[in-house]
Amino acid sequence: MRLFLIRHPQPEIAPGICYGRSDLPLRQPWSAEALRAHLPAGVPVVSSPLQRCRALAAALASNYRIDERLTELDFGVWEMQAWDDIPRAQIDAWAADPLGFRAHGGESVAQMQARVRQALAGLDGRDCVWVTHAGVMKLVLAELLALAQDEWLSLRFAHAELTVLERAPATPAGSRWSLQSLR
Repeated sequence: MRLFLIRHPQPEIAPGICYGRSDLPLRQPWSAEALRAHLPAGVPVVSSPLQRCRALAAALASNYRIDERLTELDFGVWEMQAWDDIPRAQIDAWAADPLGFRAHGGESVAQMQARVRQALAGLDGRDCVWVTHAGVMKLVLAELLALAQDEWLSLRFAHAELTVLERAPATPAGSRWSLQSLR
């Protein structure tokens, strides 16, 4: 089984702005053709409900499915603020407790991690495409590759980047996932 993770294309937003659950349109122009060439025909496509993901999912498959669990982190009152305008003490508190921090009033990374794990538990053994966000992709790789917190926190994904994970057949020791490509 392969899980194709695609980060949404560049949204229409100024650099340096905090956005997670904010529903932003895509910056134009962009094309799904290069991504489509790397996907098997007929593979199911599942998307975050945010329009920056749905637009790409619709370009990849006319019958894509929405999964709320693939939504980016809710940054609460930080949403749509310049990162430079968020008090340094709050940023430092988040850095000190990246999983549990939620003083911004939104969602903690641990809460997002729980919903991503639920989505992963629903995989049925067939190839699948998830059109999602960088935060979700970090947590998927953390879970499937058993990455340490400092490793997955430092991962970076470009807009419209494709990452492919493959699960080896089950053995008595369980299933193992490997990173097949990062484009």
